[in-house]
Amino acid sequence: MNNLSNFVKEKRKKLGLTQPQLAERAGVGLRFIRELEQGKKSLQMDKVNMVLFLFGNELGPVKKSYGDDE
Repeated sequence: MNNLSNFVKEKRKKLGLTQPQLAERAGVGLRFIRELEQGKKSLQMDKVNMVLFLFGNELGPVKKSYGDDE
C-alpha cells in the first residue's frame, strides 16, 4: 500500500467508519473507497479530494527530488 491509501484507511478507522459509511459521507462509490484503500494507481483526483476533505486535507502538487540536484 502507499501513503495515501494508508492515510485514508487509518483516518477512517480512527473515526470508526466502515468503508460504506465513508463512501456515503464523501459522496463517492464504495468501489472507489475500496480501490483507494488498496492503493490503486489510477484514481480521479477530484474524487480523492472529496474523501480527503472529510479529514481536513486535500491533494496538491508536491515537489519530487531527484537525488542531490536542486
